[in-house]
Amino acid sequence: MADIDAINRAKELLKKHNVRWVHSAFVDVRGLLQDMIIPVREYLEGDAFISGIGFDGSSVRGFRSIEESDMNYMPDPKTLAILPWTTEESQRSAIVLGDVHEAYGGGPSEVCPRGYVAKRAVKSAEEMGYKAYIAPELEFFLFSSIDPTKLVWDLWVSPKGGEGDSWGAPRVVPQSPEITPGNVVLRPREAYCRPPPDDTTIEYRNEVSSILEDYFGFKIEKHHHEVATAGQVEIDFSYGELVETADRAIYYKFVAKNVAKKYGLIATFMPKPVYLDNASGMHTHISIWKGAKNEMYDENDEYAELSQTGRYFIGGLLEHARALTAVCCPTVNSYKRLVPGFEAPIYIMWSRRNRSALIRIPVYYRGPQYAHLKRIEYRGADPSSNPYLAFACLLMAGLDGVKKKIDPGDPVDEDVYKMTPERRRALGIKELPTTLKEAIEEMKSDEVIHRTLGSHIFDSFIEYKTNDWNQYCLYVTPWEIMKYLDY
Repeated sequence: MADIDAINRAKELLKKHNVRWVHSAFVDVRGLLQDMIIPVREYLEGDAFISGIGFDGSSVRGFRSIEESDMNYMPDPKTLAILPWTTEESQRSAIVLGDVHEAYGGGPSEVCPRGYVAKRAVKSAEEMGYKAYIAPELEFFLFSSIDPTKLVWDLWVSPKGGEGDSWGAPRVVPQSPEITPGNVVLRPREAYCRPPPDDTTIEYRNEVSSILEDYFGFKIEKHHHEVATAGQVEIDFSYGELVETADRAIYYKFVAKNVAKKYGLIATFMPKPVYLDNASGMHTHISIWKGAKNEMYDENDEYAELSQTGRYFIGGLLEHARALTAVCCPTVNSYKRLVPGFEAPIYIMWSRRNRSALIRIPVYYRGPQYAHLKRIEYRGADPSSNPYLAFACLLMAGLDGVKKKIDPGDPVDEDVYKMTPERRRALGIKELPTTLKEAIEEMKSDEVIHRTLGSHIFDSFIEYKTNDWNQYCLYVTPWEIMKYLDY
């Protein structure tokens, strides 16, 4: 049923800013934004908000085949935002996100990550009496230029190339705004929270953050340089409900990329673009509530003020962790992040404070006045994931643990990276998949993931990602040429 008040507010916003064009956007199975530019009259004078906009679903990855290609885009007026970088009167633009429906009034389509998967997960949680709040931390890199056809030697030895690193391995080096004449080169894995002038990305981050607050309704909590050199940054925003937060993740990427273009930069959410330096994660914070009560908080718990419900939620995440990895780390490149020594989780365990754990319980503050902040942090996701699918699967895996009362086992408060294999075996610590192929195989047999995604997206996702893996396996890389040409 149409939200007439929201539609009227959206129309007033379009009129106020003299918008001429509306980016009418949705995401495909991969989570990549698909965009149709519609004249504003279709929203102001026509019935686009009520009847939607037709499009060819067979041309979108993971949607429909050619004989059933007619689909309908239904914009959500609550997501409308003005694009401040379109200042010319003839180009003033806005953007709106929406759901994909079947043609001929067929309702929400099973192909839609937002309108089908994410909203069904919200409904399933509500049926159990819960509402979930989610806050992702999306890290990304800024580059001045990227030319994958030019192979150079390790940048940190010589900015112009020439010498190899400790393994003698060449690599493609994206050029960074921080690695230019006159700049201090931030050493790999030592760039966290560096101030100016070492950090050259502050003006960029300020502008992205301001646009997200002023035009997209975000509440920015902080932004800073991240651990990796080469312009790795993070902008954190306040938590929200599942669909709202997934929308914000999409808008975050959209604004980050468009503002980067203005600065002559490239923003990439590829998990691991730089060899031998930290990669980009999407640590996802989740809490579940009943009314005004955070069900994850227990004042009497001495370990982390974590309730039994919170422990069961962790149990579900750990139970499904290997299958979840396919959805939360969905690219071949994702698994070059999931390696020891770079802060990314590879072992299936939980703990408080411990950033070597897959699931961390933040304990910055203590006492009932901070009950609303109690949450779990799932560290096994990266920003290449589709946020609608990732958040939905994380929520449903956790609630499966609540429903089945899955015990997560004892927390592990040691640095798991420094443990011996014997110690890990003694504690029963298992590992996440080490390749996309392995993760897909785990996903195939997970009923909760299947049920959450629905059969269409489940099958389409596996087919598309399997094809990615097969292409990767067939490709002969420059590393192989360097390594084996003299055999």
